[in-house]
Amino acid sequence: MFDDYDFDDDDDEVDDDDDDFDDDEDGGRRGPKRDNSLKLALGLVVFLAVVAVAAMALVVFGGGDSATSARDGAEPGRTGEIASATDTGPVGVIIADPTCTSWTTINDTLSSAGEGKWNDRDRSLPASEWTPELQQMHMGAAAVLRSAAAQAVGLAKLTPHRVMRELYEQFIAYGRAYAEKVPQYTPADNNLAEAANSAASALGAICRAIDDGSAASRGPLAPLQGPPELTATPADPTNPVPFLAAANPVCRDWRTTLRDYMAKTADWQQMDPSLAAILWNPQQKAVNVAAAQVMSTHANTIEQLGRNSGNATLQDFAILIAQYQRAFVAAIMTYTPADQHLANAAAFTSALVDSACTISGA
Repeated sequence: MFDDYDFDDDDDEVDDDDDDFDDDEDGGRRGPKRDNSLKLALGLVVFLAVVAVAAMALVVFGGGDSATSARDGAEPGRTGEIASATDTGPVGVIIADPTCTSWTTINDTLSSAGEGKWNDRDRSLPASEWTPELQQMHMGAAAVLRSAAAQAVGLAKLTPHRVMRELYEQFIAYGRAYAEKVPQYTPADNNLAEAANSAASALGAICRAIDDGSAASRGPLAPLQGPPELTATPADPTNPVPFLAAANPVCRDWRTTLRDYMAKTADWQQMDPSLAAILWNPQQKAVNVAAAQVMSTHANTIEQLGRNSGNATLQDFAILIAQYQRAFVAAIMTYTPADQHLANAAAFTSALVDSACTISGA
């Protein structure tokens, strides 16, 4: 399913397509190019079509219990209130969230805007070398990105889940940062687009897992972990900042862990995620069972890295990754295509952390 991914710092690797928005919505899949971002290569059944509408276009064109809460329809009590402000519990698989309908609706409107020349652009070309046509295209994209980020502010306030709020905040923060860089764009600035896209895609996968029922059916199978060591104080959602202002010591181990994970799940990465477990032959079953064992260990390692990071948001993202992986592992023997959304949520969140580490200089 995936080509190999280079886990070295990718400040100068700007030919990847992880901020592309032209994946098929109806189940088709374009083969990823070599050196695609982590979101395409984590080996977590990142079937991009599942988030084409719910994640792709927003990047450029555009308390409650953190665990398996069913607070769909919850709203802030008054203007400006953050619904997740009292959410201090452990992060888990989210089975309902009132922001998903709006998130999907926004993307339904904007999904076609990323097609064509934007996805085909040369990311290695700095703004100083743009033609008037390219400049107009990039400036237009930046304007719509700012608009999409503005719409996400309300969703950051509305969600009752702390980790959903944090994902919205990072989409806003990295999306705006990229838009601000466009007039003087350099190739390294593409990492900001990657981070924004990964945050948006993670939100999309979480919502798809809710909509398709995999979150409700598999989420309770992932035991809740202990409470977080740190809990981020809600920031002003109108002006969020990147969660890694400086390099975090766990970034190096994070990448090492991912390299090891990729190597041990190479066969599984070639599996067709649209094939249900009932249709697996003995060899396919063996590959999936082996991958599940690796994923279970990986989830524990990633969670511990998050808890050791000293960064409340990174901790929440790490536990989110671990819990969605555990839910996916629990689903292996009765896997259905809907379960891929659980793996996607983990993969895209991992990609966000990876991009954030790169941007921070780690």
